[in-house]
Amino acid sequence: MSDTRAQIEAAFAADSTLARTIPGYQARAQQRELAARVADAIEQRTVLIAEAGTGTGKTVAYLVPALLLGGKVLISTGTKTLQDQLFHRDLPAVRGALGLAVTAALLKGRANYVCHYHLERNLQDGRLPSREEAANLQAIARFARRTRTGDRAELAEVSETAAAWALATSTRENCLGQNCAHFADCFVMKARRDALAADVVVVNHHLFFADVMLRDEGMAELLPACNTVILDEAHQLPETATLFFGETVTTGQVLDLCRDALVESLAHARDVAELPERVRRLDRAARDLRLAVAMKEGRAPAARFVADAEFMRSLELAIQGVAALGAALAEVAERAEGLEHCARRAADLHERLVRWSAGEDAGLVRWVEAFAQALALHATPLSIAERFRAQLGGSPRAWILTSATLAMQGDFALYQAEMGLESAETACWDSPFDYAAHGLVYLPRGLPEPNTEAHTQAVVEAVLPVLRASGGRAFLLFTTLRAMRQAHALLAERFAAEGLGFPLLVQGQGTKTDLLDRFRKLGNAVLVASASFWEGVDVRGEALSVVVIDKLPFAPPDDPVMQARIDALKKAGRNAFMEYQLPQAAITLKQGAGRLIRDETDRGVLVICDVRLVSKPYGKALAASLPPMRRTRDLAEVEAFFRVESGATEKNEEEAS
Repeated sequence: MSDTRAQIEAAFAADSTLARTIPGYQARAQQRELAARVADAIEQRTVLIAEAGTGTGKTVAYLVPALLLGGKVLISTGTKTLQDQLFHRDLPAVRGALGLAVTAALLKGRANYVCHYHLERNLQDGRLPSREEAANLQAIARFARRTRTGDRAELAEVSETAAAWALATSTRENCLGQNCAHFADCFVMKARRDALAADVVVVNHHLFFADVMLRDEGMAELLPACNTVILDEAHQLPETATLFFGETVTTGQVLDLCRDALVESLAHARDVAELPERVRRLDRAARDLRLAVAMKEGRAPAARFVADAEFMRSLELAIQGVAALGAALAEVAERAEGLEHCARRAADLHERLVRWSAGEDAGLVRWVEAFAQALALHATPLSIAERFRAQLGGSPRAWILTSATLAMQGDFALYQAEMGLESAETACWDSPFDYAAHGLVYLPRGLPEPNTEAHTQAVVEAVLPVLRASGGRAFLLFTTLRAMRQAHALLAERFAAEGLGFPLLVQGQGTKTDLLDRFRKLGNAVLVASASFWEGVDVRGEALSVVVIDKLPFAPPDDPVMQARIDALKKAGRNAFMEYQLPQAAITLKQGAGRLIRDETDRGVLVICDVRLVSKPYGKALAASLPPMRRTRDLAEVEAFFRVESGATEKNEEEAS
């Protein structure tokens, strides 16, 4: 055994420095085995797809061999929150325990860093929508003078959702690059320089794919130097890659161009009277394009709209408006960098709108997404496999893709096909938690079919006695926003009528982080939420003891991309339901169920309110994807479960006193 391999083995011993220095650390066989497989992949420069159940400690399992063996390492996580956690907590802890002088850098997308140019320009412009936003912009300006990184996450004083951030950061479209007068002091460029010099670089999936596609986020130079790429929360990769391997044009992008072009023209081309007029016409055309789609919110195939004369006329006017503004900007582009950049943005928007309108690529699905005030025109690839596989070419390096949910009963076929990694090595480790002793799956009797109008009300009625028994402490996860809102209204009504004092929270009342903080602190709250709370949420301890799932999470059949992929599989003579829809639902169900038991001492009840789990032949396959908890259809067992929990808590409190 090599010295490095011996170090890896020693790191996971029961009396190791990891155990002595990391709070709550426990040596686990699954973690040690995963670390060994990661080490093999790094040494042999191969691709490893690894599923590691909740509690395995996969972060430490890949960090130890990566730091000891990996040379230059790139780690990508699912969200910016997880990225910050990895960089500020997990990585320093493991690095310190191993006693390594490894340098690390955090790299985010440009919109996360204060932009000196746009901040200065909007402060001088002075036309801000409210006093609050003016105060926020001043706070950002003070922050910009004292910060070393410019990372907006460091400024808690200004909410992450504040509109002022859009006025103080740049985008790919409006960044001036090397032509900017502040280029030498640019926070984005400093972050990129730090990343190039570091041994370990932590990014997120959106940044990773933005760079893969656009060569715009600083990794065009970074990736070739890496010996090891680790993609954590890898179950998110197919969706994220689909987003970036496709193309989207929004009315918001057009309106942003109008706003910036007007500011630049007033500053540098006041003598050109036609510029404000062309901005006005394009602004009107973009808004009319949104009005040409009758949907309030939702998604639909492009075919529904390209046959509509009013929509196509509005789209053509928007295309003409972008072209006209672009031509006027090109005439004065040499006067200022801002005008030149707006001219380039107009040309790019024009090209993308024309491509979407033409719809010539058979490998893309064209569809329309409507929001309250905006419209998005998407062209999404049917498959990302070939394009992702191409990223693995070039210099030999290790690729580690890991998550708690990648397989259906140990079968990675769907994931490998989606990612184009059919020849990759795969491995699977179950969670070390004692689910049989600590958890219960409850399938209420008498529920209607999930596609009926009465279903959501029946879910609320079935869940109320569970909430009484648990004393609140619950997540209610719904597959649609409509059902979520209806359930919240019904629960509010019943809580008031019955005098139930559980705090009732609902997705949308604040940011996800704020809601979770409130939920933890309250201790007996009920949170009603939808898809965004099915994953990446970690509430440990007694604050969360019930997770309710209203329906089996099959993707909506009217989703344009989903329907196109199903049609393609059927045309190829394959079983779209068994090969695609069922495995996807199983993995998503496993994600939702995974919110319940987060450490060795957690106890709880998973309530699934979908009769198909027992009435349909495929229900067995979905049930098998759940953690191995006891199952019941009797409410009395649920009530007994919580009486036992309550008794254990009281006993512990007595012993502590």
